Amino acid sequence: MKDDFCPIYASINLLQEKWTLHIVRSLLEGPRGFNELGRDIGGCNPTTLTQRLERLEASGIVEKTVQSTMPPRTRYTLTEAGLALQGVVDAVDRWGRQFLNAPPTEQGVVQPEVKTPVRQVQVRGT
Repeated sequence: MKDDFCPIYASINLLQEKWTLHIVRSLLEGPRGFNELGRDIGGCNPTTLTQRLERLEASGIVEKTVQSTMPPRTRYTLTEAGLALQGVVDAVDRWGRQFLNAPPTEQGVVQPEVKTPVRQVQVRGT
């Protein structure tokens, strides 16, 4: 039984890392450059952001495109598998609103971990 594939375990193993769903959530709004992602999610250091993006790319969730401009620009977009996480993000959002009762602020919802407001966004398909 131990060697049987469990899609829930495998999914949680990929998505549980800190900042991973924040990255996906930001990219659901559209392609982003590295610095844009860093600003969007706030509080994630560049080394960690690089590691998360590399893992998401290796897992087929994110696609990295390097534009041959001077200086070169890197853009990140969600793949089909990444876009399919829309429902997961929506479900987590609904669950959090229902059971966590996060107090809204003028800027958004305060994310306790980083102590900064997180913009509430409408992502594709909602």
